[in-house]
Amino acid sequence: MKKKLLPTWIAHLALCLAGAAAAHPVCAGSRLPATSGVSQVEGAAGGGLSPWALIAGGGSRDEIGASAFATRVQTRGGYVLEAAGAALGLYDTLELSAARWRFGLSDTVPGQSLKLDVLGLKWRVFGDAVYDADRPWPQIALGLQHKRNRSLAVPELLGARRGSDIEPYVSATKLWLGAAGGYNLLGNITLRGTRANQMGLLGFGGDRGDRLRLQPELSLAVLPHDALALGVEWRAKPSLLSAAPETRALDVFLAWWPYPGLSLTLAYLDLGQIANKTAQRSSYLSLQAQF
Repeated sequence: MKKKLLPTWIAHLALCLAGAAAAHPVCAGSRLPATSGVSQVEGAAGGGLSPWALIAGGGSRDEIGASAFATRVQTRGGYVLEAAGAALGLYDTLELSAARWRFGLSDTVPGQSLKLDVLGLKWRVFGDAVYDADRPWPQIALGLQHKRNRSLAVPELLGARRGSDIEPYVSATKLWLGAAGGYNLLGNITLRGTRANQMGLLGFGGDRGDRLRLQPELSLAVLPHDALALGVEWRAKPSLLSAAPETRALDVFLAWWPYPGLSLTLAYLDLGQIANKTAQRSSYLSLQAQF
């Protein structure tokens, strides 16, 4: 069985990419809307700030799914984040993802930007958030995100120790049916090992430390409709650069799936302190397509 797994999923993926989605059941995308979350800014399936234990795309355990997203954020201090990426979900068990960021530095460093690449791997190891909703245990996934900063001049000037790193994490996602005034409630806890400065935009490690720190990320969402989610996320971050202290990030979001393969997320985002500017807040819109 193990010897056949790799050739099988490669063959199935080739069918999907060749346009066989309508003709071949492996590409059908039979999962319900919202059961893969939206695209997390680092490329994984989840909320906007944090990966969840859910697997990207609309594919069930017998199918291959995929998603792609684009997000743009401009804070009150003039910082601009442009992020885009894609994820591949294999049989609702394994997820491969990639994202690319560009972060304009406003008048902090006029005319300059930071660039970050993220490659992700996620494996669902236990449970099913949807079909096990009447049971006490959550869906659990293990993940890795490899981050590489492509613009090191500013991070090194501020004292960053390295330009790339691998962040391990574990996520637990649970759906409670009718738990919020008759509406479904979804919760997620992610624990991430990280030494990233501003999620990696300012490199990794610094004068305040160079070891991985365990940081929590929390998400809670109410689903008033099968295609609508209203929620909040909170993400802790280490602050390892004396020259560029940072604080937690949080958002309040509304995600809508007008069609099974399309979602729109409108959110209010508070990134806290970035470099010399405090209270960096913004609203943003993120678009995701999936099959």
